[in-house]
Amino acid sequence: MKNYLTRLWASAAVCAAVMCIASCGKGNFKVEGSITDAADSVLYLENMALDGPQKVDSVTLTADGNFSFSEEAPAGVPEFYRLRIGQQIVNFAVDTVATVNVKASYPTMASTYTIEGGDDNQRIRELALKQIDLQARAKRVVDAPDLSANAVGDSVLALVDKYKEQVMSDYIYKDPGSASAYFALFQGIVAGQAYLMIIDPRRNVDDVKPISAVATSWDVYYPGSLRGENLHNIAIEAMKTRRIVQAEQQGITIDASKVTETDIIDIVLPDNKGVTRRLTDLKGQVVLLDFHVFAAQGSRERIMALRELYNKYHSRGLEIYQVSLDEDEHFWKTQVAALPWISVHDDGSRTQIYLSQAQTLPLDYIISRANIVVLGPRQIKNLEADIAAQL
Repeated sequence: MKNYLTRLWASAAVCAAVMCIASCGKGNFKVEGSITDAADSVLYLENMALDGPQKVDSVTLTADGNFSFSEEAPAGVPEFYRLRIGQQIVNFAVDTVATVNVKASYPTMASTYTIEGGDDNQRIRELALKQIDLQARAKRVVDAPDLSANAVGDSVLALVDKYKEQVMSDYIYKDPGSASAYFALFQGIVAGQAYLMIIDPRRNVDDVKPISAVATSWDVYYPGSLRGENLHNIAIEAMKTRRIVQAEQQGITIDASKVTETDIIDIVLPDNKGVTRRLTDLKGQVVLLDFHVFAAQGSRERIMALRELYNKYHSRGLEIYQVSLDEDEHFWKTQVAALPWISVHDDGSRTQIYLSQAQTLPLDYIISRANIVVLGPRQIKNLEADIAAQL
Protein backbone atom coordinates (compact mmCIF):
# COMPACT_ATOMS: atom_id res chain seq x y z
CA MET A 1 0.00 0.00 0.00
CA LYS A 2 2.85 2.38 0.76
CA ASN A 3 4.20 1.71 -2.72
CA TYR A 4 0.76 2.47 -4.15
CA LEU A 5 0.69 5.78 -2.28
CA THR A 6 4.17 6.53 -3.58
CA ARG A 7 3.02 5.94 -7.16
CA LEU A 8 -0.02 8.16 -6.68
CA TRP A 9 1.96 10.98 -5.15
CA ALA A 10 4.77 10.61 -7.67
CA SER A 11 2.25 10.90 -10.48
CA ALA A 12 0.92 14.14 -9.05
CA ALA A 13 4.40 15.33 -8.12
CA VAL A 14 5.48 15.31 -11.76
CA CYS A 15 3.94 18.76 -11.77
CA ALA A 16 5.72 19.89 -8.59
CA ALA A 17 7.12 23.40 -8.56
CA VAL A 18 6.40 23.93 -12.23
CA MET A 19 2.63 23.87 -12.51
CA CYS A 20 0.03 26.34 -13.49
CA ILE A 21 -3.72 26.02 -13.46
CA ALA A 22 -6.16 26.95 -16.17
CA SER A 23 -9.84 26.77 -15.34
CA CYS A 24 -11.67 27.59 -18.49
CA GLY A 25 -14.96 27.28 -20.24
CA LYS A 26 -15.54 26.80 -23.95
CA GLY A 27 -13.44 28.91 -26.29
CA ASN A 28 -9.79 29.85 -26.27
CA PHE A 29 -7.44 31.31 -23.71
CA LYS A 30 -4.53 33.51 -24.77
CA VAL A 31 -1.07 33.83 -23.24
CA GLU A 32 0.96 36.73 -24.53
CA GLY A 33 3.67 39.18 -23.51
CA SER A 34 7.41 39.59 -23.94
CA ILE A 35 10.58 37.92 -22.73
CA THR A 36 13.48 40.31 -23.33
CA ASP A 37 17.15 39.38 -23.69
CA ALA A 38 16.11 36.02 -25.15
CA ALA A 39 16.59 36.46 -28.89
CA ASP A 40 16.72 33.12 -30.75
CA SER A 41 15.63 31.23 -27.61
CA VAL A 42 12.73 28.80 -27.89
CA LEU A 43 9.80 29.60 -25.60
CA TYR A 44 7.58 26.61 -24.87
CA LEU A 45 3.97 26.53 -23.75
CA GLU A 46 3.51 23.23 -21.94
CA ASN A 47 0.53 21.46 -20.41
CA MET A 48 1.38 19.91 -17.06
CA ALA A 49 -0.66 16.71 -17.28
CA LEU A 50 -0.79 14.23 -14.42
CA ASP A 51 1.73 12.06 -16.23
CA GLY A 52 4.16 14.89 -16.97
CA PRO A 53 4.71 17.96 -19.18
CA GLN A 54 3.27 17.91 -22.69
CA LYS A 55 4.33 20.39 -25.35
CA VAL A 56 1.42 22.49 -26.56
CA ASP A 57 3.19 25.09 -28.72
CA SER A 58 6.50 26.90 -29.08
CA VAL A 59 8.00 29.98 -30.70
CA THR A 60 11.53 31.17 -31.40
CA LEU A 61 11.77 34.63 -29.89
CA THR A 62 13.01 37.60 -31.87
CA ALA A 63 14.93 40.58 -30.51
CA ASP A 64 11.80 42.28 -29.17
CA GLY A 65 10.83 39.13 -27.22
CA ASN A 66 7.13 39.38 -28.05
CA PHE A 67 5.06 36.19 -28.10
CA SER A 68 1.42 35.11 -28.24
CA PHE A 69 -0.19 31.70 -27.80
CA SER A 70 -3.87 30.94 -28.23
CA GLU A 71 -5.20 27.52 -27.25
CA GLU A 72 -8.51 25.78 -26.74
CA ALA A 73 -9.64 26.12 -23.16
CA PRO A 74 -10.49 23.06 -21.05
CA ALA A 75 -14.22 22.66 -20.49
CA GLY A 76 -14.84 23.90 -16.98
CA VAL A 77 -12.18 21.91 -15.10
CA PRO A 78 -8.80 23.36 -14.02
CA GLU A 79 -5.83 22.44 -16.16
CA PHE A 80 -2.14 23.13 -15.78
CA TYR A 81 0.31 25.01 -18.02
CA ARG A 82 3.71 26.68 -17.90
CA LEU A 83 5.94 28.91 -20.02
CA ARG A 84 9.52 27.64 -20.23
CA ILE A 85 12.90 28.58 -21.67
CA GLY A 86 15.46 26.00 -20.60
CA GLN A 87 15.04 25.64 -16.84
CA GLN A 88 13.42 29.06 -16.40
CA ILE A 89 9.68 28.60 -15.80
CA VAL A 90 6.66 30.86 -15.33
CA ASN A 91 3.50 29.41 -13.81
CA PHE A 92 0.13 31.02 -14.47
CA ALA A 93 -3.58 30.41 -13.96
CA VAL A 94 -6.61 31.08 -16.11
CA ASP A 95 -9.92 31.05 -14.26
CA THR A 96 -12.00 32.02 -17.31
CA VAL A 97 -11.49 32.20 -21.04
CA ALA A 98 -9.22 35.20 -20.85
CA THR A 99 -5.82 36.67 -21.61
CA VAL A 100 -2.80 36.22 -19.40
CA ASN A 101 0.00 38.73 -19.98
CA VAL A 102 3.54 37.85 -18.91
CA LYS A 103 6.60 40.10 -19.04
CA ALA A 104 10.07 39.00 -18.00
CA SER A 105 13.74 39.12 -18.82
CA TYR A 106 15.87 36.07 -19.58
CA PRO A 107 17.79 34.38 -17.99
CA THR A 108 16.07 35.31 -14.71
CA MET A 109 12.47 35.17 -15.90
CA ALA A 110 11.38 32.70 -13.19
CA SER A 111 12.13 35.22 -10.45
CA THR A 112 11.60 38.56 -12.20
CA TYR A 113 8.43 38.11 -14.21
CA THR A 114 5.27 40.15 -13.87
CA ILE A 115 1.87 38.76 -14.70
CA GLU A 116 -1.60 40.13 -15.31
CA GLY A 117 -4.85 38.23 -15.62
CA GLY A 118 -6.45 36.98 -12.43
CA ASP A 119 -5.79 37.54 -8.74
CA ASP A 120 -4.70 33.95 -8.26
CA ASN A 121 -1.76 34.52 -10.58
CA GLN A 122 -0.32 36.90 -8.02
CA ARG A 123 -0.59 34.29 -5.28
CA ILE A 124 1.02 31.68 -7.52
CA ARG A 125 3.83 34.14 -8.22
CA GLU A 126 4.24 34.71 -4.48
CA LEU A 127 4.47 30.96 -3.93
CA ALA A 128 6.99 30.56 -6.75
CA LEU A 129 9.22 33.30 -5.32
CA LYS A 130 8.95 31.84 -1.81
CA GLN A 131 9.93 28.46 -3.18
CA ILE A 132 12.97 29.95 -4.92
CA ASP A 133 14.00 31.58 -1.64
CA LEU A 134 13.51 28.31 0.25
CA GLN A 135 15.61 26.49 -2.33
CA ALA A 136 18.43 29.02 -1.89
CA ARG A 137 18.36 28.70 1.90
CA ALA A 138 18.34 24.91 1.70
CA LYS A 139 21.33 24.98 -0.65
CA ARG A 140 23.29 27.13 1.80
CA VAL A 141 22.66 24.53 4.48
CA VAL A 142 23.68 21.65 2.23
CA ASP A 143 26.86 23.47 1.19
CA ALA A 144 27.85 24.42 4.76
CA PRO A 145 31.27 22.79 5.36
CA ASP A 146 30.94 22.54 9.15
CA LEU A 147 27.69 20.55 9.31
CA SER A 148 27.43 16.77 9.54
CA ALA A 149 25.13 14.83 7.22
CA ASN A 150 22.59 14.39 10.02
CA ALA A 151 22.70 18.07 10.90
CA VAL A 152 22.19 19.01 7.26
CA GLY A 153 19.19 16.71 6.97
CA ASP A 154 17.60 17.97 10.17
CA SER A 155 18.18 21.61 9.24
CA VAL A 156 16.71 21.24 5.76
CA LEU A 157 13.65 19.44 7.10
CA ALA A 158 13.19 22.19 9.68
CA LEU A 159 13.22 24.79 6.90
CA VAL A 160 10.73 22.75 4.88
CA ASP A 161 8.37 22.23 7.81
CA LYS A 162 8.38 25.91 8.74
CA TYR A 163 7.66 26.83 5.13
CA LYS A 164 4.90 24.22 4.99
CA GLU A 165 3.11 25.68 8.00
CA GLN A 166 3.09 29.11 6.40
CA VAL A 167 1.86 27.81 3.06
CA MET A 168 -0.93 25.77 4.62
CA SER A 169 -2.10 28.72 6.71
CA ASP A 170 -1.77 31.52 4.16
CA TYR A 171 -2.61 29.75 0.91
CA ILE A 172 -4.24 26.34 1.30
CA TYR A 173 -6.60 26.60 4.27
CA LYS A 174 -7.44 30.20 3.50
CA ASP A 175 -9.00 29.22 0.16
CA PRO A 176 -8.66 25.49 -0.58
CA GLY A 177 -10.67 25.76 -3.78
CA SER A 178 -8.28 28.25 -5.37
CA ALA A 179 -5.71 27.64 -8.07
CA SER A 180 -2.94 28.74 -5.72
CA ALA A 181 -3.97 26.17 -3.10
CA TYR A 182 -3.69 23.37 -5.63
CA PHE A 183 -0.37 24.79 -6.83
CA ALA A 184 0.94 24.88 -3.26
CA LEU A 185 0.32 21.16 -2.77
CA PHE A 186 3.00 20.26 -5.31
CA GLN A 187 5.91 22.49 -4.41
CA GLY A 188 9.29 21.00 -3.63
CA ILE A 189 13.03 21.63 -3.45
CA VAL A 190 16.25 19.84 -4.31
CA ALA A 191 18.44 19.09 -1.29
CA GLY A 192 21.72 17.49 -2.28
CA GLN A 193 20.75 14.52 -4.45
CA ALA A 194 17.20 14.30 -3.09
CA TYR A 195 13.96 15.97 -4.16
CA LEU A 196 11.78 16.91 -1.20
CA MET A 197 8.08 17.61 -1.60
CA ILE A 198 6.97 20.31 0.83
CA ILE A 199 3.70 18.50 1.49
CA ASP A 200 4.37 14.78 1.41
CA PRO A 201 2.10 12.19 3.07
CA ARG A 202 4.82 9.57 2.54
CA ARG A 203 7.06 11.48 4.96
CA ASN A 204 4.39 12.82 7.29
CA VAL A 205 0.94 11.25 7.25
CA ASP A 206 -0.54 14.44 8.73
CA ASP A 207 0.13 16.04 5.36
CA VAL A 208 -3.03 14.31 4.23
CA LYS A 209 -4.99 17.18 5.81
CA PRO A 210 -4.16 19.92 3.28
CA ILE A 211 -4.54 17.42 0.44
CA SER A 212 -7.97 16.45 1.72
CA ALA A 213 -8.91 20.10 2.10
CA VAL A 214 -8.24 20.80 -1.56
CA ALA A 215 -9.81 17.50 -2.63
CA THR A 216 -13.04 18.38 -0.83
CA SER A 217 -13.14 21.78 -2.52
CA TRP A 218 -12.67 20.06 -5.88
CA ASP A 219 -15.64 17.85 -5.03
CA VAL A 220 -17.65 21.03 -4.64
CA TYR A 221 -16.39 23.01 -7.63
CA TYR A 222 -15.31 20.30 -10.09
CA PRO A 223 -17.18 17.07 -9.24
CA GLY A 224 -15.85 13.99 -11.01
CA SER A 225 -12.65 15.63 -12.27
CA LEU A 226 -9.60 13.40 -12.74
CA ARG A 227 -7.39 15.70 -10.69
CA GLY A 228 -9.88 15.77 -7.84
CA GLU A 229 -10.15 11.99 -7.88
CA ASN A 230 -6.36 11.71 -7.88
CA LEU A 231 -6.16 13.95 -4.82
CA HIS A 232 -8.74 11.81 -3.07
CA ASN A 233 -6.84 8.63 -3.89
CA ILE A 234 -3.67 10.14 -2.43
CA ALA A 235 -5.53 11.25 0.69
CA ILE A 236 -7.30 7.93 1.18
CA GLU A 237 -4.12 5.89 0.84
CA ALA A 238 -2.31 8.23 3.24
CA MET A 239 -5.11 7.83 5.79
CA LYS A 240 -4.88 4.06 5.46
CA THR A 241 -1.14 4.26 6.08
CA ARG A 242 -1.73 6.41 9.15
CA ARG A 243 -4.17 3.90 10.61
CA ILE A 244 -1.74 1.04 10.04
CA VAL A 245 1.16 2.99 11.58
CA GLN A 246 -0.96 3.90 14.61
CA ALA A 247 -1.94 0.25 15.05
CA GLU A 248 1.68 -0.88 14.81
CA GLN A 249 2.67 1.67 17.44
CA GLN A 250 0.16 -0.02 19.73
CA GLY A 251 1.60 -3.44 18.96
CA ILE A 252 -1.28 -4.42 16.69
CA THR A 253 -0.76 -5.93 13.26
CA ILE A 254 -3.54 -5.40 10.75
CA ASP A 255 -4.01 -6.45 7.15
CA ALA A 256 -3.72 -3.44 4.85
CA SER A 257 -6.37 -4.91 2.55
CA LYS A 258 -8.88 -4.73 5.41
CA VAL A 259 -8.39 -1.01 6.00
CA THR A 260 -10.99 1.23 4.42
CA GLU A 261 -11.39 4.97 4.46
CA THR A 262 -14.20 7.21 3.38
CA ASP A 263 -13.82 9.78 0.63
CA ILE A 264 -14.44 12.79 2.86
CA ILE A 265 -12.71 14.93 5.47
CA ASP A 266 -13.96 13.65 8.81
CA ILE A 267 -15.50 15.70 11.60
CA VAL A 268 -15.13 14.23 15.08
CA LEU A 269 -16.94 16.16 17.82
CA PRO A 270 -18.94 15.34 20.96
CA ASP A 271 -22.70 15.81 20.76
CA ASN A 272 -24.84 17.56 23.36
CA LYS A 273 -24.81 14.40 25.49
CA GLY A 274 -21.04 14.02 25.36
CA VAL A 275 -21.03 11.16 22.87
CA THR A 276 -18.32 11.38 20.18
CA ARG A 277 -19.94 11.58 16.75
CA ARG A 278 -17.94 10.95 13.59
CA LEU A 279 -19.21 12.18 10.25
CA THR A 280 -17.65 9.15 8.55
CA ASP A 281 -19.69 6.77 10.72
CA LEU A 282 -22.72 7.80 8.65
CA LYS A 283 -21.51 6.08 5.49
CA GLY A 284 -24.50 4.33 3.92
CA GLN A 285 -26.82 7.22 4.68
CA VAL A 286 -27.46 10.45 2.84
CA VAL A 287 -26.21 13.21 5.12
CA LEU A 288 -27.11 16.86 5.31
CA LEU A 289 -24.09 18.51 6.90
CA ASP A 290 -25.52 21.73 8.32
CA PHE A 291 -23.62 24.60 9.96
CA HIS A 292 -25.95 26.69 12.08
CA VAL A 293 -26.05 29.48 14.66
CA PHE A 294 -29.03 29.09 16.99
CA ALA A 295 -28.66 32.64 18.28
CA ALA A 296 -29.02 34.07 14.78
CA GLN A 297 -32.16 35.68 13.45
CA GLY A 298 -34.40 33.19 11.66
CA SER A 299 -32.99 30.17 13.49
CA ARG A 300 -36.37 28.95 14.72
CA GLU A 301 -37.87 28.95 11.23
CA ARG A 302 -34.79 27.20 9.87
CA ILE A 303 -34.98 24.44 12.50
CA MET A 304 -38.68 23.91 11.80
CA ALA A 305 -37.92 23.48 8.09
CA LEU A 306 -35.18 20.96 8.89
CA ARG A 307 -37.59 19.05 11.15
CA GLU A 308 -39.99 18.70 8.24
CA LEU A 309 -37.21 17.39 6.02
CA TYR A 310 -35.99 15.00 8.68
CA ASN A 311 -39.45 13.65 9.45
CA LYS A 312 -40.18 13.16 5.75
CA TYR A 313 -36.92 11.51 4.68
CA HIS A 314 -35.24 9.98 7.74
CA SER A 315 -36.92 6.61 7.20
CA ARG A 316 -35.51 6.58 3.66
CA GLY A 317 -31.95 7.10 4.85
CA LEU A 318 -31.51 10.80 5.57
CA GLU A 319 -29.42 11.88 8.55
CA ILE A 320 -28.58 15.41 9.63
CA TYR A 321 -25.19 16.17 11.14
CA GLN A 322 -25.58 19.68 12.49
CA VAL A 323 -22.63 21.75 13.69
CA SER A 324 -23.48 24.68 15.93
CA LEU A 325 -21.16 27.67 15.82
CA ASP A 326 -22.81 29.50 18.72
CA GLU A 327 -20.45 31.26 21.11
CA ASP A 328 -22.47 30.17 24.14
CA GLU A 329 -22.14 26.39 24.39
CA HIS A 330 -24.69 26.11 27.21
CA PHE A 331 -27.24 28.00 25.10
CA TRP A 332 -26.60 25.57 22.26
CA LYS A 333 -27.28 22.58 24.51
CA THR A 334 -30.62 23.98 25.61
CA GLN A 335 -31.63 24.61 21.99
CA VAL A 336 -30.84 21.13 20.70
CA ALA A 337 -32.06 19.05 23.64
CA ALA A 338 -35.21 17.93 21.81
CA LEU A 339 -33.81 17.66 18.28
CA PRO A 340 -33.79 14.14 16.79
CA TRP A 341 -30.66 14.44 14.68
CA ILE A 342 -26.93 14.63 15.49
CA SER A 343 -26.00 17.94 17.08
CA VAL A 344 -22.39 18.92 17.80
CA HIS A 345 -20.68 22.18 18.68
CA ASP A 346 -17.50 23.79 17.37
CA ASP A 347 -15.77 27.15 17.53
CA GLY A 348 -14.87 26.76 13.84
CA SER A 349 -11.30 25.57 14.40
CA ARG A 350 -12.03 21.90 13.74
CA THR A 351 -14.37 22.44 10.82
CA GLN A 352 -12.54 25.27 9.08
CA ILE A 353 -12.15 23.31 5.84
CA TYR A 354 -15.90 23.26 5.33
CA LEU A 355 -16.39 26.79 6.61
CA SER A 356 -13.90 28.12 4.08
CA GLN A 357 -16.71 27.90 1.53
CA ALA A 358 -18.99 30.08 3.68
CA GLN A 359 -20.17 33.52 2.82
CA THR A 360 -23.27 33.38 5.01
CA LEU A 361 -24.82 30.96 7.49
CA PRO A 362 -26.52 28.55 7.58
CA LEU A 363 -24.18 26.54 5.37
CA ASP A 364 -25.04 23.13 3.90
CA TYR A 365 -23.33 20.20 2.21
CA ILE A 366 -25.09 17.12 0.87
CA ILE A 367 -23.11 13.90 1.29
CA SER A 368 -23.96 10.72 -0.63
CA ARG A 369 -24.34 7.23 0.80
CA ALA A 370 -20.78 6.57 -0.36
CA ASN A 371 -19.55 9.36 1.96
CA ILE A 372 -18.73 11.74 -0.90
CA VAL A 373 -19.61 15.42 -0.94
CA VAL A 374 -21.89 15.64 -3.97
CA LEU A 375 -23.22 19.17 -3.50
CA GLY A 376 -21.68 22.14 -1.72
CA PRO A 377 -23.14 25.48 -0.68
CA ARG A 378 -22.88 26.98 -4.15
CA GLN A 379 -24.45 23.99 -5.90
CA ILE A 380 -27.51 23.45 -3.72
CA LYS A 381 -30.47 25.11 -5.42
CA ASN A 382 -33.42 23.36 -3.78
CA LEU A 383 -32.49 21.63 -0.53
CA GLU A 384 -35.36 19.15 -0.44
CA ALA A 385 -35.15 18.24 -4.12
CA ASP A 386 -31.38 17.83 -3.98
CA ILE A 387 -31.65 15.58 -0.92
CA ALA A 388 -34.46 13.51 -2.45
CA ALA A 389 -32.35 12.97 -5.58
CA GLN A 390 -29.68 11.24 -3.47
CA LEU A 391 -32.20 9.01 -1.71
